[in-house]
Parts: sequence; C-alpha cells; structure tokens
Amino acid sequence: MGRYLLRRLFLIVPTLFGIMVINFVIVQFAPGGPVEQAIAQATGMNMSSTASVSTASMGPSAESGYTGKEGISPEFVAELEKAFGFDKPAHERFLLMLWNYMRLDFGKSYFQDRPVLDMVLERLPVSVGLGLWALLLIYLISIPLGIAKAKHDGEPFDVWTSGAVFVAYAIPGYLFAVILIVVFAGGNYLDWFPMRDLFSENFGELSLWGQIKDYFWHLALPLTALTIGGFAMLTMLTKNSFLEEINKQFVLTARAKGLTERRILYGHVFRNAMLIVVAGFPAAFVSLLFTGALLIEVIFSIDGIGLLGYEAIVKRDYPIFFGTLFCFTLVGLVMQLVGDVIYTFVDPRIDFEARD
Repeated sequence: MGRYLLRRLFLIVPTLFGIMVINFVIVQFAPGGPVEQAIAQATGMNMSSTASVSTASMGPSAESGYTGKEGISPEFVAELEKAFGFDKPAHERFLLMLWNYMRLDFGKSYFQDRPVLDMVLERLPVSVGLGLWALLLIYLISIPLGIAKAKHDGEPFDVWTSGAVFVAYAIPGYLFAVILIVVFAGGNYLDWFPMRDLFSENFGELSLWGQIKDYFWHLALPLTALTIGGFAMLTMLTKNSFLEEINKQFVLTARAKGLTERRILYGHVFRNAMLIVVAGFPAAFVSLLFTGALLIEVIFSIDGIGLLGYEAIVKRDYPIFFGTLFCFTLVGLVMQLVGDVIYTFVDPRIDFEARD
C-alpha cells in the first residue's frame, strides 16, 4: 500500500500541472482581461466595447490596439500591463506563477488588493460547511431509502420511489434552487425563507440559540437544493450494492441456517454492500464542492469559494481564479487518494498494489 500511495502522490504533480497549463492557455484567448476591466472602471466605458477592441491584457502594449482615440494613451495602457504583470511573455508569467504556488504564494487580487490565500481561507469554511451539511443529509436519506428499495425490490414501494428519485435526478440543482426561491423566498408565492446569505444582518446581536436558528433558517433552501440534486445517484447505488450482495451464496447459506432477515441484512450484507458507498464519500464531497456548491453559492449569494471563483471569472481577476482552481484541483486529487485509503480500511482484502 505504501508504494501505491507514493506513486499516486507523485502523479498528483503532473496532473495538477496539466490542468493549470490547459486553463492558462484558455485564458490567453479570452477577451476582456484585467487591463480592459481597469480601463473600463477608469473611463466608465462598457466592458463589451472594450472587450471587442482587442485582448490588451494578453500581451504587451504594442499588441493592445489602444491607440488613444478613445482618450486612453498607450503609456497608460503600458503602465496597467506592467502593474498586472502582462508586460512579460506568457510562458514567463506561467512559470513565475508555478514557482509562487510551490511556496503557497497565490499573489494579490487585482481589484481588491488582498492576498488571495487570505481570501480563500476566509471563504473556505463556508463552502466546506455547506458541502458537509449537504453530504450528511444526502447520506441520511439515501442509505435507508436504498436499503428499503433493495428489500422491496420490484414492489410498488420500489417503483414509486424510483419514479421520485429519477424525477429529482432529472432536475438540475440550480434550477431547483430557482424554483425554491420563487416559491418560498418571496418570489411569487410564499416568503418563508431568506433568498441570500447565510446570516442575518443582526447575527452578532443574537443569542447562541438565536444564531443557530438563524443559520439553519438561511441554510434551508440552499441545502435543500443541494440535497435534491445529489441523493438520487447514491440511493440507486446503495440499492444496487445491497441487491448484488443479497443474491450471493453466503446469504443463501445464512438463510438455510435459520438466521433472521434483519440479522442477515445488517450482520452480513451491510458491510460488503456499504463498501463502495463509504469509500465514495471523498469523491462525493469534492463533487458537491466543484459543481453543485458553486452554482448554489452564486444563486443564493453565499460568500463561499464558489462565489469567489465566479466573481473572479466575471471580473477577470486571474490571481483569484487560478488560486481557487489550484486549491480545488489539489483538494480533489488528494480526496481521491483518501478514497482509496478508505477502501482498504473498510475491506482489508483490497490490495491496490496487487491490482497494479
């Protein structure tokens, strides 16, 4: 196991490097960079007009296309490019970025003048908390429901719950979030829950119990949207895992010995069937952070990593964008490795080195 883990750790480096290279190359061809954003803020121009002029932020001022006819001197553009670091060739900027990342130096935000690492660490607990609550609720719903469906396979309960599960799976989480806002957050019907943030403005003035109630009151809609979008697949995975184990020979032997169905199910089948479910916890958590949480944070204006990355893309704040991308990718790769380790703890018979 030790050699396998060592190989996987070494593979993290080229994988992370490849992802950063691909995204860096894509960014070079994206119009409306930070230089154009700064010019738009300084002159009050519309970003669509500045973005259509050229890609000033992608190269030196000689390629920027700003000739001063819009009232902007080439010297001013060159100063902005130097301030943002775009006076250097692309490969030099990329190598410098990697060198800084190796020292956990993600630079400063272009437009907020704050260290990116501080901003990530400030927003990270919000996203992690949202993801953990959603994952806890998903597991609490999916595992009992999947076991019940396996016990009643083919019966009306299984058929009707499968229909509900597939409908939930077909509705994207972000669309369900919009529906929840319209129905329950003062859209066109009810006004039961807040439609943004995780805390009220007077949160600091509330008692401890009041703060807890306020937090979960704000958490209700985004957590519901995340849960609806994520529990369907885990439910069917749990059901299929239990069905596979129930049909094995050792279950028939246990029944022949006169063991009760409950003891067979929870004393013999449960451990083997839950192997893939438990080991998939890290991957499920990363999936929630990468996909569902990002959109949910944007829709509900929750100050997490997802919203931070989205705002960075809109504003072309590249230090934040690449910093959050680096952190997300690194966490995802590490959590995949953690998932393999969990496999071996849940079932010691699994040997990844023998498989290799």
